[in-house]
Amino acid sequence: MVLRGTKHMRSAAFQFLLVSSVLVAWNVSAQAPASAGAVTVYKSPSCGCCSKWIEHMRANGFTVASHDVEDIAAIKTKHGVPSQAASCHTALVDGYVVEGHVPADVVKRLLRERPKVSGIATPGMPMGSPGMEVPSGTKESYSVVSFDASGKQTVFERR
Repeated sequence: MVLRGTKHMRSAAFQFLLVSSVLVAWNVSAQAPASAGAVTVYKSPSCGCCSKWIEHMRANGFTVASHDVEDIAAIKTKHGVPSQAASCHTALVDGYVVEGHVPADVVKRLLRERPKVSGIATPGMPMGSPGMEVPSGTKESYSVVSFDASGKQTVFERR
């Protein structure tokens, strides 16, 4: 009887561990798109606002690798950034292009929803966007646009 109880307890413990492992794995994979990922940023060596955007992304859980390049326009062309959507830096995140001062929560939304677009952009350098904060707290209204391989743009989110 003791042996049977021990065997039963081992089986129950094994099942518990198995179910627990599956639940932990499911929870991690369910959160993965909403959590941060790896970001590769291409920027001008002298751009301070790009560095502030990188800090914003890191503060929101992203791992960021930054590369200073002399010809940022070539990076934009290579990755299909429409000229109307251009900003000061270009980032690559999990198969998407992220152009300019896009807020981290919008990048997380992109990764969670996975729309069929090439990327998203905050055209120009709107005051109050991440990396473009001003001491007075003044904020410009702006749109984050999505774009596809043909250059077609659609408003992804308004701020």
